[in-house]
Amino acid sequence: MSSLTQLPNSLEQHWMPFTANRNFKENPRLIVGAQGMYYTTHKGDKVIDGSSGLFCVAAGHGRREIAEAVQQALLELDYAPPFQFGHPASFELSRRIAALTPGDLNHVFFTNSGSESVDTALKIALAYQKARGEGQRMRLVGRERAYHGVNFGGLSVAGMVNNKKAFGLGLPWALHLRHTQLPEHKFTPGQPETGAELAEDLQRFVDLHGADSIAAVIVEPIAGSTGALVPPKGYLERLRAICDRHHILLIFDEVICAFGRTGKQFAADAFGVVPDMITMAKALTNGVVPMGAVAVSDRIYETVTGAAPEASVELFHGYTYSGCPVASVAALATRDIFEREQLVERAAGMTPAFLERLFALRDLPVVTDIRGYGLLGGIDLAPLEAPGLRGLAVMQRLYDGGLMLKMTGDTALVSPPLVCEEKHIDEIFSKLRDVLKSQ
Repeated sequence: MSSLTQLPNSLEQHWMPFTANRNFKENPRLIVGAQGMYYTTHKGDKVIDGSSGLFCVAAGHGRREIAEAVQQALLELDYAPPFQFGHPASFELSRRIAALTPGDLNHVFFTNSGSESVDTALKIALAYQKARGEGQRMRLVGRERAYHGVNFGGLSVAGMVNNKKAFGLGLPWALHLRHTQLPEHKFTPGQPETGAELAEDLQRFVDLHGADSIAAVIVEPIAGSTGALVPPKGYLERLRAICDRHHILLIFDEVICAFGRTGKQFAADAFGVVPDMITMAKALTNGVVPMGAVAVSDRIYETVTGAAPEASVELFHGYTYSGCPVASVAALATRDIFEREQLVERAAGMTPAFLERLFALRDLPVVTDIRGYGLLGGIDLAPLEAPGLRGLAVMQRLYDGGLMLKMTGDTALVSPPLVCEEKHIDEIFSKLRDVLKSQ
């Protein structure tokens, strides 16, 4: 029996992340196996994965191609230091990512998570502005209800209150745009028609603080963890125009959206707006090995590297495991699967059936709003006496009934692996309907 299937002697010592620890340890939900679209619980039950793990298992579970590539890599090269040394796989992975990114985002910096990707992008933005002679540009602009990971830079520009309130004020110069969820957007499939003018908040910050104080603005093209908030038509275009007018960098946080979730490689492709940087993680390695990345434009890379003295370190930033051999090989094997099985195109083909079944839940009394784009949907549920109580209860009942979903408070997030078939979509929404109609 492996350590993955052997039940633990105690649950007490592990402080679990983003978890109601006391509740979990009273009624644990332990996963001991996974294959295709399904998990196996410690009780031997099959549970369909309705959220791609945490949005990361895009190619489905148990991909032997990735496991075998990782095993071979570990036998050949267990570790190579990324500072002043390199190994072939990270350079090949950079080339393949750059071939997919829009515009001239042709340079890739590796991290170990989405949180690290966000902090890396913010630091690169500050370094870029300093390298071009405008080091006074130190303000970073995020958005209400945004999630940008859990490190201090990402927390500072994020806007989910419960994630922030226990950890102090964060970076003092962070500003926040209003979120884009308006009352008239309820039950709107795809992009809402109204709300593009909310992008003008950035112009207001320029008018109030001066453009020469703002380094960058970071947004999720679709605000994912807060509940799948799809951008209004024209909103991202307006942000891009304001950034161009005032020499502000535009960063898209695509940790959830990248690699097919929207039916395109990147949400930037889906919405036709090219940012200056894209953060990514999750589906990069199919969730097998922690890895993140930041794709940056030629202009940013050349400005930062060109400003440094010859033969000197240009960016004093990085991680012990940046682009490590095992993660790079896992990502390369994942890219092979995506290309061979045309998973991005497959996601686009499954989108109509997914959205039809998603919005069919609007007849349930407990459902107060639904949003969706590509293979990503958010379902708001009427709260009980305290926020989040219904969400936790629904998650447990879904799990007991054979469906795993990501819950954020009282919002259910549906994001099945891109390998899903119509029968899987039917199963996910059938189980979801059965639980929600009893609420």
